[in-house]
Amino acid sequence: MKKILVIGSLNMDFVADVSHIPTVGETILAENFELVPGGKGANQSYAIGKMHGNVAMLGMVGQDTYGERLCENLESVGVDVSRIRKLSGVSTGIAVIGVIPEGDNSILVIPGANAHVDKSYIMENMDLLEASDIIVVQLEIPLETVMYAVKEARKRGKTVILDPAPAVSDLPDELFACVDVIKPNETELAILLQECSDEENLCTNAKLLQQKGVKNIVVTLGGEGSYLLKEDHTEKRLYADKTVHVVDTTAAGDSYVAGLAVALSRGDSLDEAVELASRVSNIVVTRKGAQPSIPSFEELEEAPE
Repeated sequence: MKKILVIGSLNMDFVADVSHIPTVGETILAENFELVPGGKGANQSYAIGKMHGNVAMLGMVGQDTYGERLCENLESVGVDVSRIRKLSGVSTGIAVIGVIPEGDNSILVIPGANAHVDKSYIMENMDLLEASDIIVVQLEIPLETVMYAVKEARKRGKTVILDPAPAVSDLPDELFACVDVIKPNETELAILLQECSDEENLCTNAKLLQQKGVKNIVVTLGGEGSYLLKEDHTEKRLYADKTVHVVDTTAAGDSYVAGLAVALSRGDSLDEAVELASRVSNIVVTRKGAQPSIPSFEELEEAPE
């Protein structure tokens, strides 16, 4: 099995169940509250580890109880956390998440230590990048750091997976040119394309993004499934299982990315990887929380195709 390196964020998630997402100036009462490990990078690392992937993580936390808990949680599923740096005088990243009854959510992120993941840190851990086959990145750490990491990965012939979240509208084309697989959702795809967005035509949008240099594009469509546009311009549409009862979508995207990485690490084709990723996220959305919702390899094997 190929080695996977996740470079990204670690957050402690403050999750509240709410009747609706509050508008500006509105105060509402939450019905329930939980404190759970999260952060896109940590979620993806945890999911890969839980699915028996060979995974290490690069990221930063504060020297606090949240940081300790995040690292311990990753270690519990076999993630190599030996290179995660613990910073003094800086708090671990925090995410405040409101989840409505339908399972959708709104997220406010306080970066904390994640904002300190810089180019020099990647340089210091270049041996780990060189020893890995698949590099997974997101956008919850500084863009300059992501740019440097993917460029170095491209120079070394690594497979690069980009989860463009939180999406920004001014990503440089040189970043896209270093990416083998990008996984936006519909909203993120529109943001990435700026005024070029054609909201009525998913295929057109994906092709516009491919013109920026990305080889393969996987667009997740929430309850409608996902869409794949490959480097050879062939397309594939996967439809969601409408019988799935959605409880919480918080980790749906992260678990999908993890499924892609695990499948590719074991030699599956991209078509097969998309199918596995869809199965993973179908399970995740039926459970509450980010990392607690992620299925084990054994659960995934038992799940219906």
